[in-house]
Amino acid sequence: MTNIKLTKAEESVLKILWEKEKAFIKEIIAEIPGKKPAYSTVSTIVRILERKGYVAYESFGKSHRYYPLIQREDYTKGVLSHMMNTYFGGDFKQIVSFMSNSNNISIAELDEILSELKKEKLNGT
Repeated sequence: MTNIKLTKAEESVLKILWEKEKAFIKEIIAEIPGKKPAYSTVSTIVRILERKGYVAYESFGKSHRYYPLIQREDYTKGVLSHMMNTYFGGDFKQIVSFMSNSNNISIAELDEILSELKKEKLNGT
């Protein structure tokens, strides 16, 4: 798994590839909301993702169909782990406290989260 940080634009393209599983540049552009970026811009972003080890392609003549090399869950785990270590010193209690205080999470919601975590631990996931 690669740990190279992505820009927001790179993450946006990767999210589209996770949803579509495989896509040509034109298909990626079609999924981008709002004003569509230039073909060359998206192509550059995809090539950067390829260089960083997040994306690969299969050739169809001069065209390339791109697909992700990393699963969404693995990427999310890496981002959260980095955030936890960088901003909270790896202390899970600190991040839970921060999230509950800044998001006005109720005691009932925290109990529900704790119950889910216990259930997952018991099931071995």
